[in-house]
Amino acid sequence: MSFPHLNSLLRRVVLTGIAAVAGVVLAAGLANAQTSPEPRQAGSAGISSSNDPGLVQISEAVAPGGLSSLPAAPTPSASAGGGGSKGWKQKLAGNYALEIGGGASIPTDKTYITWGEQFTVGGGYNFNKRFALLAEYQFMDNKLPGALIAETGANGGHAHIWSLTLDPVVSLFPKSSNDVYVTGGGGFYRKVTSFTDPQLAEYCDYYYCGIETVNTVVGHFSSNQGGFNIGGGYQHRMGGMYQDSKMKFFVEARYIDVLTPAVTTQPNGLGTTTVAAGTKLIPVSVGLRW
Repeated sequence: MSFPHLNSLLRRVVLTGIAAVAGVVLAAGLANAQTSPEPRQAGSAGISSSNDPGLVQISEAVAPGGLSSLPAAPTPSASAGGGGSKGWKQKLAGNYALEIGGGASIPTDKTYITWGEQFTVGGGYNFNKRFALLAEYQFMDNKLPGALIAETGANGGHAHIWSLTLDPVVSLFPKSSNDVYVTGGGGFYRKVTSFTDPQLAEYCDYYYCGIETVNTVVGHFSSNQGGFNIGGGYQHRMGGMYQDSKMKFFVEARYIDVLTPAVTTQPNGLGTTTVAAGTKLIPVSVGLRW
C-alpha cells in the first residue's frame, strides 16, 4: 500500500536539509577567508611584526612593560692590554724628573783650593709632589792657591772635581707655588789637581791656524773616592693655570765633603807639594727643574 503524498513530503524535507547544510558550509568558508591573518613581511626571516599579539605577550612575560623595560646593554670595559696599560705608562712618563743648574763653587778652606765655578745636571723620578730621587752629575773647576803652585815651581794650576751621586729631594711646601726643600746624598767623586805653564802651541779655529801661548798641563795627580753632600734651597713653580706646572726655578746651596786622601808628591818631576786630606766646598746653584 503506497502513500504518494507522504513520499513527496519526505523528498522535499531531504532536499531542503541538504540545501541548508550547503549554505552553512559556504558561509563558514567565506567567514574564515575574511579573518585569516596577513602573511608575514618578506625579509623578516621568521620574525613576527611588532604588532603581533603573540610577540607582545612573550615580551610581557620576559619583562613587565615589554622590551623597552629591559636593562641597557653593558658598556664593554677596556682590555688588559689596551687603554689601561697605556694609562699607567703615561703616568709613569709624566713623573720623570729633570734638572739643570750652575753657579759658583766656594771652598771652606782656601789653603789647597780657591774659588771656582760648577754646573750640575740630573734626572730621576718624582714619587709624589713631596719626594723625588735624582741621579746627579756635577763638575767643579776651581783654581789653586799661589802658595801651593809655588811649591811645584809651576806658573798656574787648577783642580777639577766631577761626581756621580744619588740625591733625594724633599719638598716642605709641595702645594705652594713658593716652596722650600732639603736635599742631600752621596756617591763617587774624582779629583784631578793639575799644574800649568805657558807654552807655545798650535791653535786653530774656523778661519786660521797659528802659534799662540797657552797654559799647558805640566804635572798632575788625582784620586778617586766617595763623598757626600747636604743642603737645601728655594724653588718657585713657573705658571700653569692652576699653579700645576712641572717647571720650577730654584736657588740652592750645598755643603760637599769629598773624602780625598792626604798627598805628598812631585807631579811629573815638579817640586814636592803636600795636600791635606779632605776637600770641602759649598756650591751655589741657580737652575730649572721639571
